[in-house]
Amino acid sequence: MTTPHPTPHPTPFFTPDPKAAARSRIADFARWAARHQGAQGVHEPTDYEAVHRWSVTDLEAFWEAVWQYFDIDAATPYERVLAAETMPGARWFPGATLNYAHHAVRNLHPDAPAITALDETGAGYEITGRQLRAQVASVAATLRDLGVGQGDRVVGYLPNTPHAIIAFLATASLGAVWSVCGQDYAPKAAADRFAQLEPAVLITADGYLFNGTTHDCRTASLELAAALPTLQGTVLVDHVGLAWTEGEPSGLVVPWEEAATRVEYLAITPVPFDHPLWVAFSSGTTGLPKGIVHGHGGVLIEHLKTLGLHCDLGAGDRLLWYTTTHWMMWNLVVSTLLTGATTCTYDGSPMPAARPDILWEQAARHKVTVFGTSPQYLLAMTKLGIEPSAHDLSAVRVIGCTGSALPASTYPWVRDHVGEGIQLASTSGGTDVVSGFAGSAPTTPVWAGELSAPNLGVALAAYDTDGTPVRDQVGELVVTRPMPSMPLYFWNDPDGSRYRDAYFGAYPGVWRHGDWITHTSHGSVIVHGRSDATLNRNGVRLGSADIHDIVERLPEITEALVIGAEEPDGGYWMPLFVVLADGTVLDNALRDRIRDAIRTGASPRHVPDEILAVPALPHTRTGKKLEVPLKRLLQGAAAEQVLNPGAVDNPELIAYFARLGAERNKRSTDHT
Repeated sequence: MTTPHPTPHPTPFFTPDPKAAARSRIADFARWAARHQGAQGVHEPTDYEAVHRWSVTDLEAFWEAVWQYFDIDAATPYERVLAAETMPGARWFPGATLNYAHHAVRNLHPDAPAITALDETGAGYEITGRQLRAQVASVAATLRDLGVGQGDRVVGYLPNTPHAIIAFLATASLGAVWSVCGQDYAPKAAADRFAQLEPAVLITADGYLFNGTTHDCRTASLELAAALPTLQGTVLVDHVGLAWTEGEPSGLVVPWEEAATRVEYLAITPVPFDHPLWVAFSSGTTGLPKGIVHGHGGVLIEHLKTLGLHCDLGAGDRLLWYTTTHWMMWNLVVSTLLTGATTCTYDGSPMPAARPDILWEQAARHKVTVFGTSPQYLLAMTKLGIEPSAHDLSAVRVIGCTGSALPASTYPWVRDHVGEGIQLASTSGGTDVVSGFAGSAPTTPVWAGELSAPNLGVALAAYDTDGTPVRDQVGELVVTRPMPSMPLYFWNDPDGSRYRDAYFGAYPGVWRHGDWITHTSHGSVIVHGRSDATLNRNGVRLGSADIHDIVERLPEITEALVIGAEEPDGGYWMPLFVVLADGTVLDNALRDRIRDAIRTGASPRHVPDEILAVPALPHTRTGKKLEVPLKRLLQGAAAEQVLNPGAVDNPELIAYFARLGAERNKRSTDHT
């Protein structure tokens, strides 16, 4: 792959204020670790590189320091930190018993908001720490009455509201296993996930709000319940005010108001460190989605590190990160509670037509300190001409951004239109570890278009084709030492073969994530896109994200996707598909502008063979472009062979791209 090599130690776009960096929790942690853990090489608490080096060279000392610094409360103590370092199969904190839910509620101030519930209308309400604890206790008792015990599964078909958080914590408190997806999933797509788990209880809402429309999900909920024959009961949430008067699911049915208003004591069950907490599902673009199982202790300690140190969250802070319940960011948003900070849920469109700046408005109103979003959202703000600084965002310290690579052009926009002193923290991770591999911290500089550094405790490297670590060259993102939140296993994978093949097939004993990155000589990380969607033109590998970033800066383009398709005759076709802004026509002049922008911003090799306008691009339900499945469609594969329609946000587009592929292959055959 080719990419412009970063210059040695370029000037950062943003440098943290030294006094603020010294006051941060990560600096306090570094001081504490040097004093109590003898953290080797850590002499200056704001020297992130030194802290990171220690965190990956002495895993046991680092993770024990995280445990002690955050005062993790175990019912029985651990025997040692890391009993086996093999990947897969690392055993963390054997002997320890604890519970995630206990830590989620223990640091909350009884009278301060634990959850602030928001929606696209601007309405909102708060749930205090005392109220949250009471509702979790009540729902846990209801689940227990429905037969749920340790190891049983509870599933949620829910929008991003407090109901989902309460239901999850209640489930976890019993030692039961949670899984959730949003109601924009069709019943079959939800059943493809949940039926694998053989759940005991379903918790479902009557509907959700999106872009001014109330979506009625009562019939969908009934269909989903019917597809889950193991259910012992169903809890019905009245979220949007639609009566559940007809056609309730068979079996035991409990209204949410009844389930959540009992007066009960919150009895929390200690479980082993590696006891399953939740099952997070892959996008499932082919076949059934993979169920990725994470444990109580691994999630607890990883999220305390990520949110408490990297995001600097603690009591008095508020986090608002736009997400749906089926994206891993929801799991991270819930874990805000572990730090004693307030988490904000949001139900609705991030840019409703009536109020496209609603998230900024809510961030100002509720004094949000960490605001999280995606590159596509920030790019859309620039094109809509939204001025976030019209709202009082003085409380915002950090803009978190994840989901795909964030183009360098967005950084000055955030500085000029959101706030000059705000740190723009681009991050990259995955559902696989339900956390991040690289990002930023209060003590790291920021280079535009780059992630500041590998996260603490993440032994990240870029491997070349020989499996050798490289700097300032594009390579495979790998992790060479275990992380506590790596999956325990995949659901229904008894011999572990699917798990091993997914991450350890390329480099035995080393986690290969499937992203192309550059690990720069100044310590940052540049993400170039998925390695399984790499463009390979005349033997030269190119990153698709490098092209997308350039094209999507153009005001005429809403979204772009480039595909590299090998053809039967040995040729190579590299089309660029663009979604045009309203009122724009893809004429020769615009095509020339696109080609010139790519040639100048990347290289002549990156210029596509064709530029084609399409009505829209399909994505996974978590918003990722379907690069590999679309490539196969364009190569002539049948849609049913490469895609599960339930995993796609707009299934009708699959037929559109399948027709494009069929027409092109017919033309190639006729020509031959």
